Amino acid sequence: MSFFVHPQGICESQTVGEGTRVWAFAHVLPGAVIGADCNLNDHVFVENDVIIGDRVTLKSGVQVWDGVRLADDVFVGPNVTFTNDPFPRSKHYPETFATTVVGRGASIGGGAVILPGVRIGRGAMVGAGAVVTKDVPANAVVVGNPARIKGYVHEPVADDAVPVASSASHEVALIGGARLLPVTVAQDLRGSLAALELGRDVPFAPARFFAVFGVPSKDVRGEHAHRRCEQLLVCLAGSVRCIVDDGNRRQEVLLDRPGLGLYMPAMTWGTQFDYSPDAVLGVFASLPYDNEDYIRDYDEFIAARQA
Repeated sequence: MSFFVHPQGICESQTVGEGTRVWAFAHVLPGAVIGADCNLNDHVFVENDVIIGDRVTLKSGVQVWDGVRLADDVFVGPNVTFTNDPFPRSKHYPETFATTVVGRGASIGGGAVILPGVRIGRGAMVGAGAVVTKDVPANAVVVGNPARIKGYVHEPVADDAVPVASSASHEVALIGGARLLPVTVAQDLRGSLAALELGRDVPFAPARFFAVFGVPSKDVRGEHAHRRCEQLLVCLAGSVRCIVDDGNRRQEVLLDRPGLGLYMPAMTWGTQFDYSPDAVLGVFASLPYDNEDYIRDYDEFIAARQA
């Protein structure tokens, strides 16, 4: 065999990649497909309809049931519980089990519970003890019960790189051609006014404007890229956190005043989360709405960037 099985381990599958290690008291059923250089620690159980990629680590006490798909470089912490039947009854079996997918490079902390049929995106981090009831976006960090987005795996923008005054007169370059732009704000006893000259301050000719508001703070919006459309985001009230992602790196920006705009060029993956209850996010777009212009799958976005 090109893989290792401990004398006290049981591996009935012959579809196991080179260099994989199955340790003591682990049991792999014959239908499982396991990639190369994986590490199945003590007391791991792998059922039949399971596909595991290369370089996957399963720590002790993990059971991987029918319908689970683990991509390359996934880490599964000790005693993580996968499930595959939303309405389990003893001796009652569904015609098919739900498919649960964990994307490439994702990590699941010890004791987490993964409900049937969810997708955990590429590079995501699931905190220890979290109960994942809904899909987890790529690169998101989720914690709690039910699991909610706490942040993103990213390269944060340094505090001194962000204009600290709403009247800042300079731009700040971000990754992938994104930029922070100053927005003119005037204030007096009558109130405040934020103004943009469309032919001068906006880096494109706007074809559409829309506003996002009333978003529960636990929810996430965006999570897509545009093939051709450019956007400028301005938080008119409250605050919202934005992720700018060029497929290789990510940065997080806090929009918390009308005097700051975030320019996002085409082919930039954008995510907005952690809306304050009073947040109003205004968005200028360079093109009319076109569903075909959207890329909503992160892996598709990565492939398009690399093409």
